[in-house]
Amino acid sequence: MSGNDLNRFVGNNKFNIDVDVKSHNTNQNIDQEKHEDRIRVLKTIEEYEKEGKFDIDIEDDPPTIVLTPGQVDFLRKKYLSKVKTRIAYKVGKKFFDTMLKNNRIIIKSINGLEYFNSLSSGAILTCNHFNPFDSLTIEKVFRDTIHYKNKKNLYKVIREGNYTNFPGFFGFLMRNCYTLPLSSNRHVMKEFLDAQGEALKNGNFILIYPEQSLWWNYRKPKPLKDGAFKLAAKNKVPILPIFITMEDSELIEDNGFPVQEYTVNILPPIYPSGGLTERENANIMKKENYEVWKSTYEEFYKKPLEYTTDPTVLEKLL
Repeated sequence: MSGNDLNRFVGNNKFNIDVDVKSHNTNQNIDQEKHEDRIRVLKTIEEYEKEGKFDIDIEDDPPTIVLTPGQVDFLRKKYLSKVKTRIAYKVGKKFFDTMLKNNRIIIKSINGLEYFNSLSSGAILTCNHFNPFDSLTIEKVFRDTIHYKNKKNLYKVIREGNYTNFPGFFGFLMRNCYTLPLSSNRHVMKEFLDAQGEALKNGNFILIYPEQSLWWNYRKPKPLKDGAFKLAAKNKVPILPIFITMEDSELIEDNGFPVQEYTVNILPPIYPSGGLTERENANIMKKENYEVWKSTYEEFYKKPLEYTTDPTVLEKLL
């Protein structure tokens, strides 16, 4: 998502965490430009679902500047990297806590935290992707676990352009708040794979969005890509599926839409099986992840999961 798109949610800012995060109310005036932008997004989501284009981002992402080998200190081992990360984590936490305080984001409940606490190794966390700040919601959940108290880290996999070409305050967070950028450079991708392997081996956690796209306030689980599950199978660590469900609150955004109340559903870990190849494990784990997301969706919203996609197209995606 671009800096302009993020600013539609929180207002323009440079490097000031005291951005416009005032409380909402039902009498608030609607910002027509933001309202029209969200209408456009919702119409595009409707079109893309019909066409089966689930892995295409709706928002305008910043252009990608390709990373070069050695450019990213993935695990923050250098002194300057550590300093920047401490600053980014502190200001990012304050920013998100302010959004929570002022009802820009509402976390109604967290279910299944015991599944997170039960993990005895590093793990890949999967989550549906529907808001530019949902990773901060998962970060908030992580801070409630024993793993955070035990000095483990939660890394977030992000796209290359978000790391190299994101402006201002959010760009600083993208580059320094425990992020692992993917890359179109194969040498940098080797560095990425080595880093995530070391992070998992040391008992840390990696958040990946296996849907590979952000669809604003989209409530259904989208078809999943293989990447997260291949990484879990290769490193012999579990998948911890997380599916966030939403309800309209009585508060209204300045774009005219209700603020969403989140229920964070942490589901039982999915472990790779011995005696299977990495590919077999990845396929099984991906299918199980989708099925538990689907079950959570249907249980929470009290209706079957249905798409407008042509069934023959959908079958190839699932």
